[in-house]
Amino acid sequence: MAEAFFVESQIPEQKTIEGILFPAVFTPNPSLPLDHPQFLDAVRAHKPYLESLLRSSGAVLLRGFPVRSAADFDRAVDAFGYDELPYIGGAAPRTNVVGRVFTANESPPDQKIPFHHEMAQVPKFPAKLFFFCEEEPRAGGETPIVLSHFVYKRMREKFPEFVERLEKLGLIYTRVLGEGDDPSSPIGRGWQSTFLTKDKAVAEERCLVAMQFELSIVVGQCCRAAPLGMKLEWTEDGVKTIMGPIPAIKFDETRGRKIWFNSMVAAYTGWKDARNDPVKAVTCGDGEPLPADLIDECLKILEEECVAIPWKQGDILLLDNLAVLHSRRSFEPPRRILASLCQ
Repeated sequence: MAEAFFVESQIPEQKTIEGILFPAVFTPNPSLPLDHPQFLDAVRAHKPYLESLLRSSGAVLLRGFPVRSAADFDRAVDAFGYDELPYIGGAAPRTNVVGRVFTANESPPDQKIPFHHEMAQVPKFPAKLFFFCEEEPRAGGETPIVLSHFVYKRMREKFPEFVERLEKLGLIYTRVLGEGDDPSSPIGRGWQSTFLTKDKAVAEERCLVAMQFELSIVVGQCCRAAPLGMKLEWTEDGVKTIMGPIPAIKFDETRGRKIWFNSMVAAYTGWKDARNDPVKAVTCGDGEPLPADLIDECLKILEEECVAIPWKQGDILLLDNLAVLHSRRSFEPPRRILASLCQ
């Protein structure tokens, strides 16, 4: 039984939401010590049990298991058996570390990263996210998480007309990219690394409207890519990308409920750098600006309902990307959080 190896635990930061502990937390059974290979075997053997907790809670934290390095984490992700989703079309600057493992957003430590679903601004987004703490921060640096359906419920109760408009019209996301990456910006990924090409014609081909993309990666090279569903407007030193209208509210078929699936708050409050004005970064699907007061109220709801667990070295956090939004708080270095995206 999975319970023999994975002991369900409680920590002070957890919340009980609609009768369910969020997130679910597991620690090793002290009477059955595991080395790393045994941990991987236990994950493979008890994946259905862990997935059942992920479906009910939306997030699973594995704490205290023998995972110490990026290579250990890569093997742990592989043990779950999910297909990899390459990070194509996302905004955050990231670096490949090993295998299917990347750094989390590399923006400066004094910057907060607002709540978002991973890659909600493109048609093809990961179903699941893994985060791993290779080096815990000296202070701060939590990754707050919040249940998307609960955010939808609260926004619907408080602003029914606005939510109805979002459901009908969706959102348009606009971002200006330079040629190369800008590590000083939380959205500083350049167009060449965003589209895995230095050829403008190839980038345009991958951004034809109304189609999703699929990618195959061979020795780090993109060998096949279908379109993203994005419009490009080239500038002297970069490109403006326009995505949408794209749904802001989705239906989670697995759980039978509507979810707040968008990057509205993240774009409006965080897509700011030398090239980008956050007020123009996201609009309603008809092009009309979003009400600033409602953005502020949504941010308050996100903060009120979130859970922020301090990272400990070796932590693995598995998120269902449909069920949960995540963010990042500012921190005092050092801090090294790694990530892996799965279909």
